[in-house]
Amino acid sequence: SCRICVITLAEAHPLLQSGKTIKSINYQISANCSRLQNKVSGKSKRGAQFLTELAPLCRISSSDGEEYTVYSCIRGRLIEVNENILSNPALLQEKPSTEGYIAVVLPKFEESKSITQGLLTQKEYEEVLLKRCSSSS
Repeated sequence: SCRICVITLAEAHPLLQSGKTIKSINYQISANCSRLQNKVSGKSKRGAQFLTELAPLCRISSSDGEEYTVYSCIRGRLIEVNENILSNPALLQEKPSTEGYIAVVLPKFEESKSITQGLLTQKEYEEVLLKRCSSSS
């Protein structure tokens, strides 16, 4: 594995479920931090912003006024953000797992194996969603 992690919206994300329209996507996390200013160079990915699991990647606003913060969910270096979704936010909904990705993160080499082992299979993910839906109804 090349260890890269592509961050996308989950199938069960409210933006993909409720038929909402995405108004805007903002990579400006705070007054001093914009994910768009991430400048990566070289084999060792110098200059990449380091992210923790709880680091916000972007904020997505929908036409009904709701705002969703998308978090990294993984520790590593921010390799790139998808600037294409800024001019075409519908990509997030139309092609969430391909052209509508949010960012690419490279975890530390020594942590990549434990991250991979902690991921859910598609079947496990579907079971979690079933439990969540049955407990909320």
